[in-house]
Amino acid sequence: MTTILEIILIIFTAIIVGLFFLGLSRKVIARIHWRYGPPIVQPVIDIIKLFNQTGVSHGTLFNFGIIFSLAGSVVVLLFLPLGKICPLSSSGGLLVILYLMLIAPLGLALSGGEAANPNASIGISRKFLLAMGYEVPLLLIFLAVMTHYNTISIVEIVNKQIRTGWSFQHIPLLLSGIAYILILPAIIGLRPFEMIQAPQEISSGPMTEYGGKFLALTTIQHAFNVFIGISLFVNLFLGGAENPGYFFLKMLGVFIIFLFVNAVFPRLRIEQAIRYLWKWPTLLAFAGLIIVMITS
Repeated sequence: MTTILEIILIIFTAIIVGLFFLGLSRKVIARIHWRYGPPIVQPVIDIIKLFNQTGVSHGTLFNFGIIFSLAGSVVVLLFLPLGKICPLSSSGGLLVILYLMLIAPLGLALSGGEAANPNASIGISRKFLLAMGYEVPLLLIFLAVMTHYNTISIVEIVNKQIRTGWSFQHIPLLLSGIAYILILPAIIGLRPFEMIQAPQEISSGPMTEYGGKFLALTTIQHAFNVFIGISLFVNLFLGGAENPGYFFLKMLGVFIIFLFVNAVFPRLRIEQAIRYLWKWPTLLAFAGLIIVMITS
């Protein structure tokens, strides 16, 4: 019974926090651009409105794809410690999380492919290329952290940081932490890595044919993705937290920093994004892994 309550709490928290971050990003960017902007609760209003609209289905895979994507993100959430809460703390490690993170783009690909819209196909291809771009340095970062702490369990990694200090305070993991900072905007889809949707170019890409409940579920999936990317960083390099409130404050600080990056940099082309991800973040992550292996 306790585990079921923890699962419900984590899913509910991820939706609320993720949607809050999406609303906050609109508000902050608007103020930077000298606009008033929509209210922070606008994503919640949009979801409620969309669920009351009729969405057009393009087939079985179109319906299944977004559910499959959401299910993958929910499973990832259950592996991530939220303070002391982690329902699947003993069922897997960082490599399992890495594999599960690929389910979300695969689900969107199945759904968008069934729609047979050229803009959706372009967006899907960009999504997979971008995922391939950041998965390489992310794997090296995970290997460095696991080698340094001599465990694959993210819960154990958080517990060891509570006893010995944040990973950023350990010189061997400094380069790995910087590498994660460099790829985090790509993981959560912030500018300059928003070429997957690019409304002015490919009409929101994979979401071109979405409407009604389908678009609402896609917004929730985006909220999950933002929560997962930032919470991974907090758990791996900022020591997690003793309670959900402190954990949220750490996530909020990280997200606000990247909002300013979002406001300043223009959108990259997909080939520029891959070139960037396989250059500095990958080199730093590889150097960090080598340093960890030498010092461990």
